[in-house]
Amino acid sequence: MKRLALAAAVILAAAAMGPAVQAQTIEDTEGSTAVGREVETAAGFRTWIGEYRGKALEAGVPAAVWDREMRAAEFLPDVVRRDRNQNEFTRTIWDYLDIAVSDERVAMGRAAAEKHADLLARIEAKYGVRKEIVLAVWGLETSYGTFRGRTDTISALATLTYDGRREAFFGAQLIEALKILEAGEVSRPDMQGSWAGAMGHTQFMPTSWRDYAVDFDGDGRRNLWSDDPADALASAAHYLSRHGWAPGVPWGMEVQLPEGFDYDLTSERVVKPAADWAALGVKPVAGPWPEGARVSILVPAGARGAAFAIWPNFQAIESYNPADAYVIAIGHLADRIAGGPPIATTWPRHWKALTLDERKEVQQLLTAAGYDAGGVDGRIGPKTVAAVKAWQKAGGMVADGYASPDVLRDLRAQ
Repeated sequence: MKRLALAAAVILAAAAMGPAVQAQTIEDTEGSTAVGREVETAAGFRTWIGEYRGKALEAGVPAAVWDREMRAAEFLPDVVRRDRNQNEFTRTIWDYLDIAVSDERVAMGRAAAEKHADLLARIEAKYGVRKEIVLAVWGLETSYGTFRGRTDTISALATLTYDGRREAFFGAQLIEALKILEAGEVSRPDMQGSWAGAMGHTQFMPTSWRDYAVDFDGDGRRNLWSDDPADALASAAHYLSRHGWAPGVPWGMEVQLPEGFDYDLTSERVVKPAADWAALGVKPVAGPWPEGARVSILVPAGARGAAFAIWPNFQAIESYNPADAYVIAIGHLADRIAGGPPIATTWPRHWKALTLDERKEVQQLLTAAGYDAGGVDGRIGPKTVAAVKAWQKAGGMVADGYASPDVLRDLRAQ
């Protein structure tokens, strides 16, 4: 998992059930056979706790801490189900932004900016990260601390480690979480968060807490869990600063592309001075180009949606969550909190998001047509985008590389 501080805006909305409710839900939806299988799995979980103990102790977890905390750990079947089904949950970028940058979230952000003005000013002065960006992370991760998740972190991480799909990653998180408890940074009842183990106001994974959390309020603890958001907001700023945030530079801005624009240039790998983009006819939607800027152009919905000029601060936010939609949501929410306008370009709202099976079909059809889509896994990565572009060029279409429903329709018809 490239991201270490998980984006809980989507995850947390589906992670608010305690273990008793989870078991009841499984019984209601899948019947008694599924419940029987889970009883067997839960029994295996207790055996696994004993088997994994040696590895945890070798990694520095005291035996007393392991025995005490794992005795209270529970196998959470809903956590496994959510981990298995992540690829099925997709939405278009405009649907995502409608939720992530809703008028309500913008208003809440402005209210939080006023309430915590002194704290945010001190954080910005220390770490150089624009205060509205910090607010946007807080707003998108936990709706400004109003929904931080109610899943027991130790149980969630133990379940995911035991499940084995990503044992090394989640095992490392489990061990760090136990060390946090050993250090007395938080109590076990208060160590709650998302189903995937992300914690606190800004949804840090335990290793992110270890590496980037700070004690900003000076009470001797790096406390991301309390109602006071000081440590959490400062930790998010510290995280972004350590991942390359440049003070005084934008994250990005909406731009207009000229007729006949070469969409091969729309890539984070293509970086040009602003003057070069201006010479190609690219114009900011609002305001002038910042002086001396070297930027890339991004079209997250292809030629029919909004285009953005992006700066290296885009990549700094990307370290928090590598999804382009998330980064754009953070940047745009920050701009809206600061009083900026909504995105001006009309999105292609008649398109729906392709399902996992439909994304696989796109890759299958491209491969059958002789284009290297990078395999058939349903993930639209750089090779699939390049294959779509090549197919579009061959057909005399605008080669933006966007795997839209129209692309799937035309691939089926060929």
